[in-house]
Amino acid sequence: MKILLAADGSSYTTKAAEYLIAHFDWFKESPELHVIHVKLPIPIPEGRAAAVVGRDAVENYYREEAGAALAPAETILKKHGIPFKGGYLIGDIAQQLNAYAKENGIEMIVMGTHGHGALKNLVMGSVATKVLAVTSVPVLLIR
Repeated sequence: MKILLAADGSSYTTKAAEYLIAHFDWFKESPELHVIHVKLPIPIPEGRAAAVVGRDAVENYYREEAGAALAPAETILKKHGIPFKGGYLIGDIAQQLNAYAKENGIEMIVMGTHGHGALKNLVMGSVATKVLAVTSVPVLLIR
């Protein structure tokens, strides 16, 4: 089974990783785990501002931010000797997770009910709600 763990660096991501580890015995074989962070694109004005900032600076920013968001889940997985594929994407979070799931044959998405988003719904976060709305892949939400 291929599982995508959506990581944003929050305590809910840590809980989701710990939940997966605790329940790996549910699977006949060890699942293929993908730990993915999606970063919203930073708005850079066209023209001179974009030229001054430079492509390398923007890529370094995304890489550093993604590394920080992935680190908590990756640390836990490494501690337990669980292999995984890590990475990050840039764009709308729900759309990118859905596209990644389709492209990689993901059979289940695991994510926390809340994250670092500024807006929080009563029962679950807006990102979790959007993921549920756009994907046909089963989603396991961990609170």
